[in-house]
Amino acid sequence: MTPRIARIEWDGSGRAELAARLRAMAPPLDEVTADVREILARVRRDGDAAVRELTLRFDELAPERLRVDAETLAAAAELLEPPVREALRVAGRNIAAVARAEAEVISRPAIAAGGQGQAIEVRHEPVGSAGIYAPGGTAALASSVLMCCLPARIAGVERIAVATPPGPDGRPAAAVLAACALLGVEEVYAIGGAQAIAAFAYGTESVPAVDVVAGPGNRYVAEAKRLVYGHVGVDGVIAGPSELMVVADGTAVPEQLALDLCAQAEHGGTSPLVLASPDVALLDAIAERVVEVAEHRPSVGDAPLALVATPGIELAIDLADAFAPEHLELAFASADEAAARSRIAGCVFVGAGGATAFGDYAAGSNHVLPTGGAARFAGPLGPAAFMRRTSVVSIPGAAATALAPHVAALADAEGLPVHGESAEARMQR
Repeated sequence: MTPRIARIEWDGSGRAELAARLRAMAPPLDEVTADVREILARVRRDGDAAVRELTLRFDELAPERLRVDAETLAAAAELLEPPVREALRVAGRNIAAVARAEAEVISRPAIAAGGQGQAIEVRHEPVGSAGIYAPGGTAALASSVLMCCLPARIAGVERIAVATPPGPDGRPAAAVLAACALLGVEEVYAIGGAQAIAAFAYGTESVPAVDVVAGPGNRYVAEAKRLVYGHVGVDGVIAGPSELMVVADGTAVPEQLALDLCAQAEHGGTSPLVLASPDVALLDAIAERVVEVAEHRPSVGDAPLALVATPGIELAIDLADAFAPEHLELAFASADEAAARSRIAGCVFVGAGGATAFGDYAAGSNHVLPTGGAARFAGPLGPAAFMRRTSVVSIPGAAATALAPHVAALADAEGLPVHGESAEARMQR
């Protein structure tokens, strides 16, 4: 297949409107809301029976046992080709290094002394359990096992479970199982789609419920995560169909950018792709190269690709901020870390070497990223997604005496006088 290319001439006005137009290239999540609600309700009501029935409907073959046995896990690790095994190890070390650096920052408690003698401590503690979704479908993402399980483990989560769709033989992809085995994850389920999210959130006879659900997936998985939030924690990343926006000028290499765009189109026909540039000759070259690349690579899907001619590189950057993409490549002459620092995107790749594929696999940055414009308020998956925050308040007698009149005044003003009495009862007499 070939990406569906659209040319857009932009005069620099109506940035938000153009960003919305580009965002509309991807189908909205609410198109699948009703279907996902039905799936969640059925799994919550009927447990394993619903999971098996839904698996037969969507994946054609349901395994006899939802949980993958230890022997199958162990055997999968032995089936890996040595280069793949080594690549998983290299990627794992890099992902773990970034996650440890994040954990070191957030694991230190914040301690403050109040003006009346009270002490407040805010701590981060790991959740008890995490359910990780590793996609199957058009591609079985063993890399997602690393991207999700390593931050969870570094956060200190004791129980980590993985769900991934079964293949035609009723078993998940060997590469996904091998990644689980290499990380020592023993609790793996052959369940895919929204029903996997439901099983983790509500629990079934075979799948104990978890505290947090994390991982990327298609729009059914993303919508399921959104709908179960509140009953269970989610990773805070609306990780739906993959996205890429490139801001480039005439110094960029068209062949490289065409490969970058087609690489993301491998995720399917719902992945929005955008390239913005003031250089019309570059846009022409990209249009030709994308067709050439896709013609000879059957894994490339018919994703929508917008080639946007902008009045200048700064306006192209402004458009990228309004679009808030999952992945953003800055491929222009003056691109540097300073230009990347304040960008609104899930992950920013800087300069000629900054192919998104490095972040997808082995650089160490996490590939579970916000999509659908959620980069305006969310970011990459990390250890914080698997931690809960708790405030610890210590109020000695003198502090209680000093604070109680203020508590009583505010409580009376809000019509909650017993709150004030509760505080005043702690005053030293």
